[in-house]
Amino acid sequence: MHLLVFITALVSGALFISPCYSSELPVDAHVDSIVVIKQKREMFLFQHHHLLKTYRIALGEQPIGAKHFKGDMCTPEGLYSINGKNPNSHYHKCLAVAYPSQADRNYAHRFGKDPGGDIKIHGLPNGQGYIGDAHTLKDWTWGCIAIIDTEIDELYSHVAIGTRINILP
Repeated sequence: MHLLVFITALVSGALFISPCYSSELPVDAHVDSIVVIKQKREMFLFQHHHLLKTYRIALGEQPIGAKHFKGDMCTPEGLYSINGKNPNSHYHKCLAVAYPSQADRNYAHRFGKDPGGDIKIHGLPNGQGYIGDAHTLKDWTWGCIAIIDTEIDELYSHVAIGTRINILP
């Protein structure tokens, strides 16, 4: 199924998939696109338009709506890319999301505000990995996308700088 059709069907509720949360990515997997569906609290990993894996996620404390300003606690919405990797994050490991885009900057500046930044896909706070999947019971980040430590370890090793990420409502 073409990725755009998949996303449209998934968002509209017309597609039922049985996401795989526990199987490991193949050693030779190369994640070339990531799709986040905020309302479902799921992140989908693709290679050549084929679904590889799904992760349960936690979002910013204000999960409804797109990020517009620094401190709004919202997770961005839109098409971005991975533009950095940090193996020594305060949240185990992290992948940096190229937020804000020029459009995000322009929007915030129209209101005389800072668009914010420092949006990541990250693990749990260092020393708190024991929380595990319970972290998804509540949206708790400042606008980032959180997964458990073993998942960020896996994702970190299969995602390259420049990988596209589409964050949908």
